[in-house]
Order: sequence, then C-alpha cells, then structure tokens
Amino acid sequence: MPNFFPIDLGPTTPDHLVSGESGRMHVKMFRTADDPITEATTDIELAREFIAHGELSPKSIQNTQKELFRFLTWCREEAGKTLVQLNVADLTAYKEFLKDPPPAWVSKTKWPRSDARYRPFTGPLSDPSRRQAMIAVKALLSFAEQTGYLRRNPAALVRNVRAPTASRITRYLTQGAIALALETVSTRAAETPADLRRRARDRFLLVAFAHTGARLNEIVGAPMGAIYTEGNGRWWLDVVGKGSKPRRLPVPPDMLDAFQAYRIAFDLPPQASRSDRMPLVLSSRSRTLSRITDEAASEAIKAVFADAAGVAAARGDADTAAALRQASAHWLRHSMLTNHANNGVQLKTLQDTAGHANIATTAAYLHKTDNERYDEIIASVNGRGIL
Repeated sequence: MPNFFPIDLGPTTPDHLVSGESGRMHVKMFRTADDPITEATTDIELAREFIAHGELSPKSIQNTQKELFRFLTWCREEAGKTLVQLNVADLTAYKEFLKDPPPAWVSKTKWPRSDARYRPFTGPLSDPSRRQAMIAVKALLSFAEQTGYLRRNPAALVRNVRAPTASRITRYLTQGAIALALETVSTRAAETPADLRRRARDRFLLVAFAHTGARLNEIVGAPMGAIYTEGNGRWWLDVVGKGSKPRRLPVPPDMLDAFQAYRIAFDLPPQASRSDRMPLVLSSRSRTLSRITDEAASEAIKAVFADAAGVAAARGDADTAAALRQASAHWLRHSMLTNHANNGVQLKTLQDTAGHANIATTAAYLHKTDNERYDEIIASVNGRGIL
C-alpha cells in the first residue's frame, strides 16, 4: 500500500526531513552541479524553493503544491527514485500514470492530507488536467536545472499532453435557463434562519456570477467593501484576477438589490463601507460570519442548477434540464460573455471585463447559439426557397 503521508511544501525551508508512518525517511540527495545557485539539498527543499520563487497567487500555490505532492509521492512510491535519478522514460510513465491512477491512489471523498484516508486522486485525470499537472512537473525540473540542482533536465525531452480545445464556447446557459435558476432559488423553501441566509446568499451568488462573469475565486476571495459606489450612481465590484491583476466590474441594479437583501438576511446593514474587509461570501451556518471555501460556493451554485433542472424537466423542457444538470459557476462566466458579445458589446470592453490577456480568447465568445443559427437558416430556406 503506498504511503501518502504529508509532504511539507510550504514557503519556508525545513531544517530536517520528516518520516511517515512507515518509518521510511525521504532520501536526501545532494546537489550534483559544480557551482549551484540553490541552497536546496533535497527534492522537497527544492520544491519548496521553486514554489516560493515564483511569486504565485495563493490559488496557484495551492494548485502547484497539489501537483508536486502527487509527483514527489509517485517518485518515491512508484518509481523509487529521486529527481536526480529520473530519466525521460520515467516522466513519460508518470504522464501515462495520470490517465488512470491505481485504485490505491484514488478516493471519491476528499479527505484532508493529514487524514490517513487521504488519497491524491479522485479518479483519472482529463487531458487538460494531465497537461496542467505536467506543466507543474516540467517547471520544477527546469528550475532544478537552472539552479544547478540537476545537471540535465529530462523533462525537456518529454512532449506536452495534447489537450483538445473546442473551436467555440459550448459551456454556457441561455438567458431563459439562467432566469429559471433565479426563479428557483428565489422561491426556495426556508424554514430556519440558516435557510433564509443560504437562500439570500445563493441568490446573490447566482446574480453576481451571471452579471459580472467573474471567476469563482475572484468572487469568493473578495471582501464586502469590494462592492461600492463613487457617488455618481455607478456601482462597482473590485476583484483580483489571474496574476494578481485587479479589475473593476460594473454592478447592475438587480445585482446591487441581491447584495443588499443578502446582507440584510445576515443581520448586516444593506451596504458595507469601502474599508469593510469582511468576506463577501459568508457561510450560512457560521455564527462568526466566516468565509466559505471556493468548493462550497461551487457546490452551492450546482445545487441551484440541480433544483432548476428538476423544474425544467417537470415542465417538459428536456434541453434546458440537461444543460442545467451539467452547469457550474464557470458556465455563468461563459454565459455572460457570450450574451454580451452577441448583443454587440465591443470585444475590447469584454476583454477588460473578463481579464483576458489575449483578445483572441474573448473573440471565441462571439458566436450565435446553435438554436439561433438553426432558426436563421430555416427562416432563410423557407423565405427564399433555395432548393
């Protein structure tokens, strides 16, 4: 049975190595280059230095730690090697390993890493996820070579995972589907104060994602004071996006109404001061007004969509029900950009709002829905008799 005891990949360098329940110690591999520019003498120390060196956002640090924990654990438990011993075949094997990790590495429940039941995977990784995993691994080994920890970087000869990309954005909801979700959450039964708080919060989340197109962590990571006005009738939401880049997003009246109703449900004044650092997205059950996690916010939105899918199915709208069952908070980002692009909003405006580095990414949202294309083509055929 593999040993998944925690590997400390925090920001500081450990003074000694840790042992797991099996009593085995991490192998201490010394630097191999003649003139290294790193103080790391073990693979773990190098990984910690790599993470600290990158000036990554908290979310990127979390993702990188997850990927390097998987990789370093695989090196120890499956390959039986340290970084200096790895070759191209080993890294290719790890790339294949990610396709279908053995059952001993998998748990459907996400236990904390300190729990003995923790497993690194919940199932096979998709090609995009494998690509991201290998990007982290290759970046670590490149850093190891650049600092002199390794003489050669075998990852340089390993091909990237090819992740097929769609030619157009397909993960979006129609305005009718979003309206149904809003209707469903607004009429959700609420028998306790916690239920009332949850309903108001989830309604605000749905409206906020649908109107701003912000990413999940951008909304959840914001404070209450991030929603404000400068006194000219315009309301804004400040978020911090990828690369720690700040953005200011317009807040329409119905989003402001949902925000104020949400705060009232939590016994707070309708509007926060701009200096208010209280988390924007609160736990409905906590008495300390604590922030919920990204995962909890994601599950809250999915629960709204699931309820709305049930309503759509009961009304005989199978297509809307099917879309809602698959939808996530990120679909609302796609939906906002798609709807605005099709309504004539300039791509530059959408690029700035979405926080896209490349306007070509934004341009992918400029398309008509399949139903709209179908109706236009059929109307043209019926009106002009092409055949």
